[in-house]
Amino acid sequence: MSTTYRLGVLEGDGIGPEIVPSSVEIATAAVTAAGASIDWVTLPLGASAIETHGTPVPDETKAALADLDGWFLGPHDSVSYPEPHKSALNPSGTLRKHFQLFANIRPAKSFPGAQAVCDNADLVIVRENTEGFYADRNTFAGTGEFMPTENTAIMLGIITREATERVARVAFELARSRRKKVTIVHKANVLKLTTGLFRTVCQEIAAEYPDVAVDDFHIDAMTVHLVRRAQDFDVIVTENMFGDILSDLAGEISGSLGTAPSINASATTAMAQASHGSAPDIAGQNIANPVAMILSGAMLFEWLGAKHEDEAIGRAAKIIDAGVAATIESGISTRDLGGSASTSEFTAAVVKAIQNGAGQN
Repeated sequence: MSTTYRLGVLEGDGIGPEIVPSSVEIATAAVTAAGASIDWVTLPLGASAIETHGTPVPDETKAALADLDGWFLGPHDSVSYPEPHKSALNPSGTLRKHFQLFANIRPAKSFPGAQAVCDNADLVIVRENTEGFYADRNTFAGTGEFMPTENTAIMLGIITREATERVARVAFELARSRRKKVTIVHKANVLKLTTGLFRTVCQEIAAEYPDVAVDDFHIDAMTVHLVRRAQDFDVIVTENMFGDILSDLAGEISGSLGTAPSINASATTAMAQASHGSAPDIAGQNIANPVAMILSGAMLFEWLGAKHEDEAIGRAAKIIDAGVAATIESGISTRDLGGSASTSEFTAAVVKAIQNGAGQN
């Protein structure tokens, strides 16, 4: 029998209270169809948590998450928070750092029926998530960014063998389940010691996977290659900031950032989180594309299925993917994909597709 998983629900800010409930509704339909079981645990986070708890990430939220199997995290609008919260590490970064979610896995796949720059892209970016050139994740205390004078700003960029080895293994294991190709992205011609170490360690790990083909590109060249021939890439592994930039580009090339899902994972837990932001300009209008959040939930189910060897929850992931694909292919999509459906209309259509048997043959 399938395990009953306890999953957190953190709606966040902006369009979060629209797209997170959408993803939960569709996930619930999928687990029902798959014979799996979920207990949902709603927890405070973001601007609403500042009002009720005095902080965007309450200690009680972190404590509760530690006892759960994973969680759905909505986007945050931390630039709109009052000080001192605005200048502090944002909610996503806080949770990633607190739970050492070192692998950010971001697929980019084109959908039939959706507008896309590349209509046959199917790749995954594996982004190291704890160090690199994002200074807020490089220090035990503080943010790793400082100003010795009012006209000089300095940030720390750190690459370690340990962190690179573990994210490289995630990339190569993932490639083995796909098309068996890994591309290492770096800037070793200029950042010779830091991204040079990243490239070298990834190449060393590659020797453990002789069945996986490996190549590498500089980050600037890689942006060009993605635009011109995204369909040629399978798994891309890179450091933190490069991965963030490339995954946004890949998401847009494959249709829209509104379709770009991700999970942030450690060896023991994972967080489903859409790659896009909180879009406060369209919040509350029922027009946001929930696909990225929905598919992030499917990725979390897939991760849980692999971790626990649970076919039912893994089947629920496939059902979600099939329901979304069938809905978009039928011509129902939100306006960023060229359609006219509202968030709630799209959600209802996916639920109906699942109830009609999508992905269950």
